[in-house]
Amino acid sequence: MAIRIVTDSASDISQELAKKWDITVIPLNVRFGEREFLDGVTLSGPDFYKKLVETDEIPKTSQISPYEYSRIFEEADKAGDELIYFSLSSGVSGSYQSALIAAQDYSDNIHVLDTRQFCISEYIIVQRAVEMRSLGMNAREIVEKISEEMKKAHVIAVFDTLEYLKLGGRLPAAAAFVGNLLMIKPVITIEDGQVKVIGKARGSKNSHNMLMEFVRNHGGIDMDKPACLGYTGLSDEMLKKYVEDSKVLYEGHEDKLQYAVVGATIGTYAGPGAIALAYFEKA
Repeated sequence: MAIRIVTDSASDISQELAKKWDITVIPLNVRFGEREFLDGVTLSGPDFYKKLVETDEIPKTSQISPYEYSRIFEEADKAGDELIYFSLSSGVSGSYQSALIAAQDYSDNIHVLDTRQFCISEYIIVQRAVEMRSLGMNAREIVEKISEEMKKAHVIAVFDTLEYLKLGGRLPAAAAFVGNLLMIKPVITIEDGQVKVIGKARGSKNSHNMLMEFVRNHGGIDMDKPACLGYTGLSDEMLKKYVEDSKVLYEGHEDKLQYAVVGATIGTYAGPGAIALAYFEKA
């Protein structure tokens, strides 16, 4: 009996990486005006950011339907395999509920987990489960252990601009104008399954300091578990600067860090130039 690991594209796990890990990534739908794309399949990360900067209309993402889950669950059930689905947070999407509805029609071999995360913090949770599977753990052991470890997963991000929060209706235009004028950079995390602004830094140096302070106040980075750095846009220059400025956090473990392009789920509101760090805190 094989163990199938499934997640969604809100995890920012590329289809290429999914093949390497032997997992399935279900793409979310991303709509620009009347045109609809499959996240990470018919719309790559670079293409998403090209379209984002070229349009005045903020793109929309839609949840995965129960039918799509049923198709994947049925395939695993017929093969006699166990399946663990890691959903993006139920706090920002109805996909988790759709998956639960679909799972009711199948055996107890289908496990649906609400990660209470998305973006690269969902990424590291899924990768951790892949590691557990490679160690020979069965599905129930993985579900039990990862459900505890998920509580120690964190993500922190710095947006370079307030423009896309304004376009998405998350910030008044006047506040965005003043913030950009003063080089204010919002610092966000995911708490209780939802995005939370935890600070506003003036300039890159202060925002990087705020990221380092967050890590220190939230257990430090457990380098024996997955850690990932993410960026938005077409260039990773801002990320390279952050890595250099904050290398004290993971000095000697640079080879364990992974890098990912942050996709539509966060990129829609972050815009280009944002950076993020996801990690498990030390026990």
